[in-house]
Amino acid sequence: MSDPNHAPAPAPVPAQASALQRAVQRLEAFCFSHRRGILVALALFTLAMAWFAAQLRMDAGFDKQMPSGHEYIQTFQAYREDVLGANRLNVVVRARHGTIWTAPALKRLYEVTQAVTYLPGIERLGVQSMWTPNSFVNEITEEGFRADPLIDATITPDRLTPEIIAGIQRAAAQGGFIGTLVSRDQTSAMVTAELAEYDAQGRKLDYVAYNHLLEEKIRARFEDGDFEVQIIGFAKQIGDIADGAQSVLKFCLVALLLTAGAVYWYCRSVRFTLLPIACSLASLVWQFGTLRLLGFGLDPLAVLVPFLVFAIGVSHGVQQINYIVRRISQGHSTYEACRDSFGGLLIPGTLALVTAFVSFVTLLMIPIPMVRELAIAASLGVAYKIVTNLVMLPVAASFFEVSRDFADQALLQRERRSGWLRVLARLAQPRAAAVMLLVTAVVFGAAVWQSRDRVVGTLQPGAPELREDARFNRDAASIARNFDTGLDWLTVVFEAPPESCGNVNIGLYQDRFVWAMQPVEGVLSISSYAGQLRLYNEGYNEGNPKMAVVPIDSANYAALSTEIARIRGTMRKDCSMTAVNLFLTDHKATTIQRVIDAVKAFRGGHPMPGVNIRLAAGNAGVLAAIDDEVEKSELPMMLYVYAAIVVLVFLVYRDLRAVAACCLPLTVGTFIGYWFMKELQIGLTVATLPVMVLAVGIGVDYAFYIYNRLLMHMAAGQTIVKAIEHAILEVGTATIFTAITLAVGVATWSFSQLKFQADMGKLLAFMFMVNMVMAMTALPAMAVWLERLFPRRKPVRVTGLQQH
Repeated sequence: MSDPNHAPAPAPVPAQASALQRAVQRLEAFCFSHRRGILVALALFTLAMAWFAAQLRMDAGFDKQMPSGHEYIQTFQAYREDVLGANRLNVVVRARHGTIWTAPALKRLYEVTQAVTYLPGIERLGVQSMWTPNSFVNEITEEGFRADPLIDATITPDRLTPEIIAGIQRAAAQGGFIGTLVSRDQTSAMVTAELAEYDAQGRKLDYVAYNHLLEEKIRARFEDGDFEVQIIGFAKQIGDIADGAQSVLKFCLVALLLTAGAVYWYCRSVRFTLLPIACSLASLVWQFGTLRLLGFGLDPLAVLVPFLVFAIGVSHGVQQINYIVRRISQGHSTYEACRDSFGGLLIPGTLALVTAFVSFVTLLMIPIPMVRELAIAASLGVAYKIVTNLVMLPVAASFFEVSRDFADQALLQRERRSGWLRVLARLAQPRAAAVMLLVTAVVFGAAVWQSRDRVVGTLQPGAPELREDARFNRDAASIARNFDTGLDWLTVVFEAPPESCGNVNIGLYQDRFVWAMQPVEGVLSISSYAGQLRLYNEGYNEGNPKMAVVPIDSANYAALSTEIARIRGTMRKDCSMTAVNLFLTDHKATTIQRVIDAVKAFRGGHPMPGVNIRLAAGNAGVLAAIDDEVEKSELPMMLYVYAAIVVLVFLVYRDLRAVAACCLPLTVGTFIGYWFMKELQIGLTVATLPVMVLAVGIGVDYAFYIYNRLLMHMAAGQTIVKAIEHAILEVGTATIFTAITLAVGVATWSFSQLKFQADMGKLLAFMFMVNMVMAMTALPAMAVWLERLFPRRKPVRVTGLQQH
């Protein structure tokens, strides 16, 4: 096999060079004629953007996660003030010893209730615990029906006697608060509150700061050796994620150091090691600065995206260093090598980055504000990479002075490292290529089959972004075990004409719905307007259990509705809306979808004229809307990504063989990634979707660089077999090295306290390796057989590719 170092030199650029090629030549001449001016301008721009980047802050929001225009969100917004708010805060006081029915425990519950009530952003009238006046106990007396507070206003925490405590305990049981405000084992009691996203002045709630406030004003103040304070809710969850996101910097720093060490091992030059990293960091500064100028913050769930884009920059930087070092080892000066790298990699590099840019832009198809902000952030980062990694890097490197000893050592190292690639280059032989294609087809079929059941949404209970042993998830698991209301609920709305409080058929219809939902797997308990009618009707009839039914007398029905309307959460005063709250065992995607399907089945099979069943409010309704939009957007988005790749590849290479060779291995890698997600129980969510998009971008990078060298050698007169051999020997080491380096770097994320960062690290490391393997094996095999099955009628012309 011939040595690529002594391969025939590519022919000079023909006079009939394409317009794209001439444009590259003019840009190369301009950049290297004004090297100092360009670098000074870029340095000043970096300093200016660093000023704005330093002002970037975490920016979380509950409303940002809701898909705009979705059916469920429209229902949520229409009845937001009438049903249980999805942005709730649950605080539980648990006695470490004994029960909640002691004077110190009830006093601690009172203090926590007061503290929660006066937290900023809390809707005070919506706070509920045993100590709040909106916790009523309905009782039948000789004077008639009475609805008294659970704890009378004359009772104070300092005057609790055993008799008073016993009376409160009886009232809690009589009022049905065991399992709701009091745990089933009666060791803990709950305070619930609803948060407003904006205050009266229109200022948005800072969830990161609010989480610290909860820890300071609630947990640290009231938790001690006798009582445990458990806190859950969106504000606590997103705050814990934001705090955990600080560890992202630590692990990204580890990945950066590993990458730097590996690049140094590869090129044995401190300057060539620091340069690609510095250029990638410069684009990161530009990205953060631009986000600040556009008025965006950095969402905790999107905090990994800038560092994923940074990985793309390092990938392209290593390709540049590989090209420069190779040209230096062949006897060229640093200046000549950098110009060669600029012209030789500008087109394939730009093509790869534009593809990644388009991939991230397609995320705008998902109508979730948080995802759209993520798409803008990622797209900006990739766009800046075109300047920093394809222009700034080779221009800056041209100022380096490299000794002859370095060139000789680089040549020797290249010989040693590329030697083992000769075995891989045998895939260019037709018979070996045929075997490789057969293996690829089998793997592709298995991946498609195995990935068919992948889940959209979360697959774990609790906060899937946090680890199982995180404090939030421990609190969530404890509350779920001890309370009937659960942490997740789906609110189903029954719409009727205004002034429907005399229409008993509405209550009877909803009652049938409740009975249909009770046996559905995943439904923990149900709170409904129809259930309140049963409870109140029984109470009005001296507690006779035979009267625990929906009344059929319209006057009685209307009177009970008036009583029920006093408590927020199940109806509007004119009965134009009544609600059913389905409390769920967890918020796994499978659980939510099963309940949603059951609601739709009842709605379709039991219609009632004049009554419309609408989905869905509650936090589970919001999650269902998010999962629905992700699922609906995934296929069109991926089709747009691949369509963009097809168009770009065809426009540059003007050859359907190039389209097939670059895209089909990438498709195989994508489905293998879906299979990996299924096996590791990683659902497709707003956090994992960008990783799959990024995987497509990285996979295309490898394919473009290999195919670019392949065509250049074919244009110099080599056969397809020899051209592939030389392409693998020239760029194979850099491609494999880049994939392994980046995979090892992001694999360190597996130790993060954020589970979603750990999952992203595993998924991203796997996709780096899979796409590299596909580019190094399936792409050459496919290129060989495409040339054999569809022979070229004309010699290869290097369209848009610079030759040296």
